[in-house]
Amino acid sequence: MKTVILDAFTANPGDLNWDAINQLCDLSIYPRTAPQEVLERSLDAEALLTNKVIISDELMTQLPNLKYIGVLATGTNVVDLEAAAKLGITVTNIPAYSTPFVAQHTIALILNIFNKVSQHSQSAKDGAWANCQDFSYTHGTLNELQGKTLGIIGLGSIGKNVATIAQAFGMKVVALKSARPAKDSISRLPFEDFFSQCDIISLHCPLSPESQEIISSKSLNLMKKSAVLINTGRGPLINENDLAEALNSGVIAAAGLDVLSSEPPTPDNPLLSAKNCFITPHIAWAAQECRERLIQIAADNIKAFLNRDSINKVN
Repeated sequence: MKTVILDAFTANPGDLNWDAINQLCDLSIYPRTAPQEVLERSLDAEALLTNKVIISDELMTQLPNLKYIGVLATGTNVVDLEAAAKLGITVTNIPAYSTPFVAQHTIALILNIFNKVSQHSQSAKDGAWANCQDFSYTHGTLNELQGKTLGIIGLGSIGKNVATIAQAFGMKVVALKSARPAKDSISRLPFEDFFSQCDIISLHCPLSPESQEIISSKSLNLMKKSAVLINTGRGPLINENDLAEALNSGVIAAAGLDVLSSEPPTPDNPLLSAKNCFITPHIAWAAQECRERLIQIAADNIKAFLNRDSINKVN
């Protein structure tokens, strides 16, 4: 099966290989593909693999040989699923490949804020420690996690992993109440109680019309002035102008973000210059082990398709 990977670089910048897929397919690999290059590179393909390259209805109708699209990620918004189904094209994704590292990165963002790791490291490199009269100094107050309340929005596999780690730190864990019945012992709180009681709020819910901009001036103004917001979920869960204003005016204390509404962000994104806002460039999925799993699951998806079976089919 003639297969084209349109944007291979983020999943494998050179430290891994594509052997698991190459053994199954006649494989062509492109590190990146610009919008104007997609059609030409896809013309003869029976299968396309994409992470962020858009596969539209218009494109698919121009690819008579196309039978299969493998999304090299969990989210499938880059593919017109309805159009693919009408054209008889199977679409698969890669679920749950990065759960441990997303949880790990969530805790890393929390620890960076509470221990002020990045600030102290930079100040020491800048000479502040060498010029200090004392053996130790701090940039502001440091706080323990033990005894703090972590509020989780979205208790799926990632949210539950975060909860387990947080409990090991001695934190109390609660979740935002939803329509789904609880299947664990974690307390669910209604909207106002949740936002007003939590010391840290971490976002792990899918993006939907109901969850879009769940973090806005309405919810931010309910939070403690000492509260911290963490987002390793989806950028549009947050109204970025409202969060920037809340950080700059001291409505909440800090934020740790791995995702933004537009990626890469525009230079004028207000969060890039907001006070006490710590941003990483969407790396919570990118551990080597996660990317190895991603490639193997992608190969398993293709193998199942070739055997007239289907796993991780989304349309």
